[in-house]
Amino acid sequence: RPQPTSAEKIAAAEIEIEMVSDMFTRLTQSCAKKCIQNDYRESDLNKAESVCLDRCVSKFFEVNLKVSEKMQGEAGRR
Repeated sequence: RPQPTSAEKIAAAEIEIEMVSDMFTRLTQSCAKKCIQNDYRESDLNKAESVCLDRCVSKFFEVNLKVSEKMQGEAGRR
């Protein structure tokens, strides 16, 4: 199997950065919407918001991992 060229490696890295950036944006938007009220009362996160964000991020990554595994399994069967 031929080795990828530098241009191909750069293109793959750019795609990966784009995907990670998109995932981070979706994560922050989703969890902030669920856990942080629009009418800010304090400058810092309170305990409930902090716990909610921690659980939300954990669930987000858990689901993301399961979806990735499922997609890889589907691709492997083809």
